[in-house]
Parts: sequence; structure tokens; C-alpha cells
Amino acid sequence: MKRHFLSLPFFLAASLVFLLTLAPPLAAAEGDGGEPRLRIATFNLYNYGVMDRVFEGQWRSQYPKPEEEKTAVRNIIREVRPEVLAIQEIGGEAFLEELRKDLRQEGLDYPFGEVIQAVDEVRKIGFLAKIEPVEVRAWTALDFPYFGDRELVKRGLLEVVFPAGEKQTWSLYVVHLKSKWTERADDPQAEQKRIREAEAVRNHILASRNPAEDPFLIAGDVNDLLHSSALRRLRIRGDVQISVPLPARDQDGLTWTQRWEKAGLYSRIDYLLVSPAMRPWWEKDSAVVYDGPYWAKASDHRMVYADFLLPSE
Repeated sequence: MKRHFLSLPFFLAASLVFLLTLAPPLAAAEGDGGEPRLRIATFNLYNYGVMDRVFEGQWRSQYPKPEEEKTAVRNIIREVRPEVLAIQEIGGEAFLEELRKDLRQEGLDYPFGEVIQAVDEVRKIGFLAKIEPVEVRAWTALDFPYFGDRELVKRGLLEVVFPAGEKQTWSLYVVHLKSKWTERADDPQAEQKRIREAEAVRNHILASRNPAEDPFLIAGDVNDLLHSSALRRLRIRGDVQISVPLPARDQDGLTWTQRWEKAGLYSRIDYLLVSPAMRPWWEKDSAVVYDGPYWAKASDHRMVYADFLLPSE
């Protein structure tokens, strides 16, 4: 019987590859001035949970997100490697923990994360982060007037406060506004509900934040176009500039972030909106719509991400 022995160089190389797969992710890079570089992303994971869905051409009741779609989601996250990731359409804490565990086994660790429990019990919002937050706040009681009644923002508002240097903090607000699925004939495409949700989110943010002085970022799926009334509510109130949408594009210069395959529509509805106080931290031309090989399998949305140079003091 022949015995095959590994040469020492081959053994060392193989060992190095193995160790690299176990190693923690590299720390964030730095800017030319030594400032910490922070990559922030938003990603609608498209029904990452158990729910009714069509799979392989058949309607399936209470069916989990297929494994090949989950793998594609992780491949995108591992390729982009954001330090902070805003998430929409996660099924709950158990699914977030599953995603964290799978990513950790593949060499990318997110020690911090949370999902909030709002009105929508199926599609929730959350976050993952490599950086320890100063505070996490779940705002699930934001309400608004709607056809003579009052309703709650369906997915709530998630606020995560992070450190920025030794003396500052910045806030991430994760949103997922009402879809265009119509629930009332007198509110086509649920436009009025989406506008009212955006107003409730905006009013809450402005009650505690001055956009000209406080660095914050609104990230998520707004379910509407750049010049829509809903998005305008998150950008401007009177003379107050609340936020500015970062000009994210893919390698071909395209800005769409969601594909509605049945209708053949491609729309820009996912955004990173920065306050005027945080905009100077944005590294120019770093805003990207992911168009790598995995997006079509992972979700009907494409990840949006950008890099920021944080103050060192």
C-alpha cells in the first residue's frame, strides 16, 4: 500500500489557509489622516424567516428561506464586510442569531446585534455590528393619524447609538416603511400610510436631534422613489435639512436597488440618508449599490453601502 506524505512547504501553506479561515476579520482601515474608516450598509434580506412563499414554482405554507438564498445573503455580507449592517425583513431574534452564527463559522464575526418587536410579527428590522453600541433603543409606539383613526408605524424605528472617537457618538436609525401593497381603495399603493409613517419617524428624530449638529444616518427600505412625498418627509421639514441621500451606484452607474420581477420594474427604494452633521464624514464616491454575482439569488433588493471617516477625537 502506497503512503502519500505532504511536503513541508505544502503543509505550511495548507495550515496557513486553515488558520486564516478561523481568524477574526481585519479591523477597519484608516483614512490618509489616520481616521478610522467605517463601512455602513443596509440590506433587505427578503423574507429571511418562516412564511408563506413560492419555492421551485410551488406555493408553500410557512416555509423557511431556502438555504441557497441564505448562502447568497452571507456571501454578499462577507464580500462587502460592513462594520455596521442595517437589516430589513428578518424573521426575529432566532433568525438573526442563525445568520450571526453562520457568518461566524465562515470567518466574519458580528458580536452585536438586535431585532425589534413591532406590529409586524413576520418581517422585522434589526442590525449587526462589529462595534459595541453605546445604546440600543426600540421605538415601537410611534403613531400617526390615518383616515380618522391612529395607527402605529408597522415595523417601528430602531435607533443604535455608536461611539465616534473619544468624545462623540453617532446614531443609526433603521427603517422599513409600508410597502405599496394596497389595503384600502382610497389609499392607492398605500401612499398616504407611507407618508404618515415617514412623518412619525421624522418627528421623533427631530424631537431629540439637530441635523446640523448631531451626526446620524437613516438607513433602510423606504419603499418609495427619490422624489416621493414619503422620502421628502425624511429629507426636509420646512427650512430644516434633515438628511441627504448618498448617491449610491453600481459599476454600470445604475441606481436601482429593488427588482419587482413580476412587473419587470427596477426601482431605487433603499437608501443611506445622512444628516448634514454627518455628511462631512462620508468618504466621497464611496456609496455603492452592490451588483456582484450573488444579489439575484439572495434577495429582490440590492445592498447599499458607503464608507465614513470617523473623527479620531
